[in-house]
Amino acid sequence: MSTLVCFHAHPDDESIATGGTIARAVAEGHRVVLVVATDGRHGEVPADLQPGETLADRRRRETEKSAAVLGVSEVAWLGYADSGMNGWSQNHEPGAFMSADLDEASERLAAIVRRVEGDVLTCYDWHGGYGHPDHIQVHRVGHRAAEILRDSGRTVRLLESTMNRTRIARLRAMNAESNPDAEAFDPEAPADDGNPFGSTEDEITMAVDVTQYVAQKRESMACHASQITDGSFFLQMPPEIFALAFGTEWFIEPGQPGGAREGWLL
Repeated sequence: MSTLVCFHAHPDDESIATGGTIARAVAEGHRVVLVVATDGRHGEVPADLQPGETLADRRRRETEKSAAVLGVSEVAWLGYADSGMNGWSQNHEPGAFMSADLDEASERLAAIVRRVEGDVLTCYDWHGGYGHPDHIQVHRVGHRAAEILRDSGRTVRLLESTMNRTRIARLRAMNAESNPDAEAFDPEAPADDGNPFGSTEDEITMAVDVTQYVAQKRESMACHASQITDGSFFLQMPPEIFALAFGTEWFIEPGQPGGAREGWLL
């Protein structure tokens, strides 16, 4: 049995980016530890918050439900505040993750990986998939934590979770041919940091087949009801379209050649 540590920026990121990988790892007998960097306090505020309940409270409970659906052994919170989107005043609030000292945050993550005897650690690609400052910080902290662990004599396999921009563009073009009036997300358009969404197939090194686990992935997304409502783009997809869109999860292993070949983390 190996231990996979999935490091994510906000509650619900674990479902969207690596929900299938987590479920597959658990099904194959491995232990998965989820580390969440921030409390998600600057997400969408639902209308049904109870008196005294904060959005961070709600999102913590949603994450625990999602983790149970996926089979996660432990949820660890790194202890930082959600930084909000680029340019928001919240970027510089006390405790905002994007402004955290890199070595301090990385030591916190390394301590968790060390404690759980992690074998594999996931973070994000260089621009966090779409340029969110907390996602970029996850990339930086993940890489620095791996360095700290190596320097202390513990080597972990580090992989960067990403989205396949090439495939999304291909699916978008197919949809446009069959339904010219449909509006579709353009992965080539500037994302939050001005760069296109995700990574190209030439940059991606690993395609992970999670087809058998898309139902769990979808259920885990639904646990995050404050952010991913029943009417959301994700949950409105027919099951077969959801499986087509999310039946593969994508990773970059630094130092390995690109080409999005089928592989596995463990």
